[in-house]
Amino acid sequence: MFDIYTIIFLALAVFIFLRLRNVLGQRTGNERPPFDRAARNAVQGAQDNHVPPPMPGAVIDQAPLAPTADVTPPTDRWKGLAETGTPLAQGLDAIAAHDSSFDPRHFLSGARSAYEMIVLAFANGDRRALKDLLSSEVYESFEAAIRDREKNEQKTETRFVSIDKAELVGAEARDRAAQLTVRFVSQMVSVTRDKAGTIVDGNPDKVTDITDVWTFARDTTSRDPNWKLVGTGSAH
Repeated sequence: MFDIYTIIFLALAVFIFLRLRNVLGQRTGNERPPFDRAARNAVQGAQDNHVPPPMPGAVIDQAPLAPTADVTPPTDRWKGLAETGTPLAQGLDAIAAHDSSFDPRHFLSGARSAYEMIVLAFANGDRRALKDLLSSEVYESFEAAIRDREKNEQKTETRFVSIDKAELVGAEARDRAAQLTVRFVSQMVSVTRDKAGTIVDGNPDKVTDITDVWTFARDTTSRDPNWKLVGTGSAH
């Protein structure tokens, strides 16, 4: 038999169960999901940025969106020689397209040496050296000047003090021919004397600033890698 205390406890248990049932309710399958602060913030942020909220069951990527395309600046292949997009750079591109071994920096190094050799060969009347370095047209012009000097029994003495600059100012690919124009800035001492030793031009004690603009060319289909001087000029 149940004693009085057992009956009291059972009554209290039934009473408490009924009260809780009325407060908490019953699960029907239509309840709203638990409150998710992170999900709400994500949806609110998407709305603030005019982005459609995620569909139910979608995964929100916490990483920032990356650009759709990787924009990489083009390589400046002629850096230090020519600005990208300039006629000079386009000319260098055209020459390189015809001659895969083309190296303008190597060319400039050789051009500096050729410039000094040609100037000194002309001063000394060295036709043999000039013939290997000049085109036939330029050679004829130089040889005529040497012949005229010899006719007047004059001699020229030239000494380089320095070559301060050798920079590309023009480049062109025309059919099989590639042409490069270089501006040379140099300092030299030059004097021309007659048969008696009298100075007829120049000053042996004065250093003169000289700016020459020379054009070199070569056949890109030839096995001969040497460039020849095809045009001369001066700048002030």
